[in-house]
Amino acid sequence: MPPPDSSRVTLADVARLARVDRSVVSRVMNNDPRLAVRAETRARVLQVVRELGYHPNAAARSLRTAQAGAIGLIIPDFANPIYAEIIKGAEAAARDSGLMLLTGSVDHSAGAGNYLQLLASGRVDGLLVAAPGDQLPPHLVEPLVSAGRRLILLNQKGTGQVRCILLDDEAAARLAARHLLDLGHVRIAQIAGPAGVDTAQRRRRGFARALAEGGVTPPHDYVIATDYTTEGGEAAMGALLRLAEPPTAVFAANVASAIGALRAARASGKAVPGDLSLVAVHDIPLAADLRPPLTTVRMPLREMGQAGVLALTSGRPRPLTRIVREPMELIVRETTAPPA
Repeated sequence: MPPPDSSRVTLADVARLARVDRSVVSRVMNNDPRLAVRAETRARVLQVVRELGYHPNAAARSLRTAQAGAIGLIIPDFANPIYAEIIKGAEAAARDSGLMLLTGSVDHSAGAGNYLQLLASGRVDGLLVAAPGDQLPPHLVEPLVSAGRRLILLNQKGTGQVRCILLDDEAAARLAARHLLDLGHVRIAQIAGPAGVDTAQRRRRGFARALAEGGVTPPHDYVIATDYTTEGGEAAMGALLRLAEPPTAVFAANVASAIGALRAARASGKAVPGDLSLVAVHDIPLAADLRPPLTTVRMPLREMGQAGVLALTSGRPRPLTRIVREPMELIVRETTAPPA
């Protein structure tokens, strides 16, 4: 007997073939944490859903539950490949929960006010915010949280009762620093991120801690704060290479800064890694295609996006701050080597 047309498959069809009540199907598809069923029952329901190609009627469900059936994700810039990994993780988790993910970007002129208004008006059921903290005016955020609206910050610390999910940026920076120390470098500089940005501050602390543990005290001018851009990294590396005693190794707070640093090194006639080693936080496909391929610390970006969606959709109490620590990995390529 041929499978039914997926456009005509109903919740009752799935329940009958899976040998469960219709409410169980609904709660499995919505990933209801309060549902207590055996793993094999849950797997059987999902298998029938896949076989029949069943898709819930989102419009009808929203009418029944007074929910939008969608969550939002705000990022700073679609052009930054780092955020693509966060989006992938969030989208997969939203899909598994039967929700739509709506993603938008902000800049310093537009801010996040329009997206916060979507949450306030109930047009999205929750909001993940990966945009910088200065894009989130407290007078807009705090009333939403106080009213019970679901809002979670991704990789930036919140204030008051605003929940956040962080990566272990300090551990990533320590991992990068120890790699350079293990290679034998002592003249180690840092192209730090923006001075007022939480992620940059955490990476800066982690890097400084690792150097101190290794018995290395860099001079003050070995740390340059700049924005997370190629241009910022290029300018910072140029300034480091003009010092009377330039570094033999540099830690860049992100891949974009590292790309600019490589450009500045080439312009100064410095060989990487022959004259200068370079390591950066975050790993993207482009890092392996650079010349030379860039040594990086791979961070759990996709896992953070997934954790954000699950925190929004779960009814369980959650801590104000959660840190996603794994998987984290040093990816050694060709931009790091012992000092000449």
